[in-house]
Amino acid sequence: MSIKWTDSLEIAIQLVDNNPDVDPLSIAFPQLMEMVMALEGFDGDPERCGERILEAIQMAWIEERD
Repeated sequence: MSIKWTDSLEIAIQLVDNNPDVDPLSIAFPQLMEMVMALEGFDGDPERCGERILEAIQMAWIEERD
């Protein structure tokens, strides 16, 4: 399955699974972008990523973690 930037819930689930001890609020957006691009199945274009997308991913990650 190919994951894109707009798949924030799937990205959040993988981030929780891969980084169970990481506080999403402690991650800077450039680092979050790198973490997302390194996920298995991620096929998003880095040029299509912006602050709003990263905020949505971060919020979904927080929700999934709780």
